[in-house]
Amino acid sequence: MSSHLFVLTGASRGLGLAMATQLLSPEHRLLCLSRKTSAALTAEAASTGAGLEQWPIDLAQPLEAAARLQAWLQEMDNTTLSTATLINNAGVIARVGAIDGDSDAALSAALRVTLEAPLLLCAAFLRATREWTAQRRVLNISSGLGRRAMAGSAGYCAAKAGMDHFSRAVALDEAQRARPARIVSLAPGVIDTDMQVQLRSADAAGFPEQGMFIKLKAAGQLSSPQDAAARVLSYLARADFGVNPVADVREA
Repeated sequence: MSSHLFVLTGASRGLGLAMATQLLSPEHRLLCLSRKTSAALTAEAASTGAGLEQWPIDLAQPLEAAARLQAWLQEMDNTTLSTATLINNAGVIARVGAIDGDSDAALSAALRVTLEAPLLLCAAFLRATREWTAQRRVLNISSGLGRRAMAGSAGYCAAKAGMDHFSRAVALDEAQRARPARIVSLAPGVIDTDMQVQLRSADAAGFPEQGMFIKLKAAGQLSSPQDAAARVLSYLARADFGVNPVADVREA
């Protein structure tokens, strides 16, 4: 029976957990990479007969994560797979405020999780699956902040802008292949997650847009993780996925 492989980072909470839950299916094999595993996800997979594996892994150490993923993929029997998809969802804001108020270590770790890990995991995924007959896709969860700068979030803006641009470049590389993988860096909209709590509770003196995020919450203009996950996964399933390597679910 044909099946579908999904590799998903940041699956233990928020948008990632919502996507993982919606991907659970007997026809799917799901590998989740997160700092912590989810007992709720394990229980749901058992009740639905879905194939689930969870790795507790620190994406601030991306070389280790990429090497482990590549080895795992290379050992897999891929002959029954119809599709293989990598979803780079994990992301970190070190601290809301100007970068000179944060430690170098915190900034470096945030960039490794939010930009370096997606790039290395993408390379490992493409390298390991190059000869597979399954249709291969890479979905990078980006942000509007990769396309619009915002005070108090320089590191996060830089990481997401880098994600957008490396996705464009990989799409150009893949277009030259006999069996190209499809890649999209997708902004998922404004979602009611822990990151939003972090933005609303930041010091307004170092984050002039704090009030806007408070108003979005008060006005009920934040998407739930479940609704956002459904829209993102619907975009992933589109026949034209990859035509535009940088996209936004709100403009689809």
